[in-house]
Amino acid sequence: MYSVFRDLAIIILSAKFFALVARKCKAPQVVGEIIAGLLIGPCLFNLVQSNDTISVFAEIGVVLLMFTTGLGTNLKELLRAGPIATLIACVGVAVPLAGGTLLYSLFYGFAAVGTVEFYRALFIGTIMTATSVSITVATLQELGHLKSFLGTTIVSAAVIDDVIGIVVLTCVIGASSGEGTGLGQVLLNTVLFFVVAIVVGIVIHYAMQWLDKRNPHTQRITIVSLAFCFAMAYVAEQYFGIADITGAYIAGIVLCTMEDASYVERRVDISNYVIFAPVFFASIGLKTDISGLTPDILLFCVCFVIVALVTKIVGCGLAAKICRFNWGDSFKVGVGMMTRGEVALIVAQKGLEVGVVDPVYFTAVILLIVVSSVATPLVLKNLFVKMPPQPHPNQIQA
Repeated sequence: MYSVFRDLAIIILSAKFFALVARKCKAPQVVGEIIAGLLIGPCLFNLVQSNDTISVFAEIGVVLLMFTTGLGTNLKELLRAGPIATLIACVGVAVPLAGGTLLYSLFYGFAAVGTVEFYRALFIGTIMTATSVSITVATLQELGHLKSFLGTTIVSAAVIDDVIGIVVLTCVIGASSGEGTGLGQVLLNTVLFFVVAIVVGIVIHYAMQWLDKRNPHTQRITIVSLAFCFAMAYVAEQYFGIADITGAYIAGIVLCTMEDASYVERRVDISNYVIFAPVFFASIGLKTDISGLTPDILLFCVCFVIVALVTKIVGCGLAAKICRFNWGDSFKVGVGMMTRGEVALIVAQKGLEVGVVDPVYFTAVILLIVVSSVATPLVLKNLFVKMPPQPHPNQIQA
């Protein structure tokens, strides 16, 4: 029983050490934490094995991660994004989803709709839909284009992309659960959940606004917010068959307009990034099975990275062109949307839980995160130097 404390000590120390190494190498810290899991897990030194306790800690970490993502959302900007960012996000989800499904089918055969193999293929596409725009934001800020029309479009589209991606994840997990629930029932459950979430969200929103005014910057605000997060995660999973991370994300969206939203986000981040988040990312490494890597799977991993990057650039770029951006700026939008990060890992983790993703394919996700994180800043900087952004027709009319 007490060996779990030893395991947690090893995980936290090794994850933080390799996270610092990754940051020094200009790579995302999550990459270092995943590598730590690979090193201390069965893949190499076998110091720690995944168990129920670590899985619980990891699940808390991913729920809190999605909650703080929701808290950090600028709801006004999201609502003001309009048809341009929405179209870019929709196409930016649809094209990688189709590309990933087709890629898996070409490697392992086309399967009938509704079969296990069909959902395996569909889930590979679902992993590709996720966008992590944090690196793009940092790059645009460094170049001085973050608040330009182009920069705002990329950031807004990325936020909407995450929302659509979570809905797709919810539907695919529900349909592939093997509990006899048809796609129609899954969609109905999803709609019902969002209806309930809106009604409950309005009530909680005003209740938290009242509590926030009476008790600003106090622990009770954080405590009640966390309780709401966990309650929404439970309700989503237990009563609607929807991923708990969806409930946590919606809880964050509900509370994101609260005056103390940034305060709560910081408080939750402190506890999450000290303990739970490192355990989650390290657990990805613990569960990754590189012993099963064969030349065919390695080839699939390389193709996975290429297809994930190309489909995102093509999908978002063509949508931007439809929205009357010039070809140069359309390409910048596509490149800005191609980064992957935590959300892709979360989607892959959920696929592992329901049995539609094999641990060996985590290698492909990790490779995608590393390549996109390195390539995006380099390509964007080069594009902005050679092709300064042009005014969009909407801007000229304004």
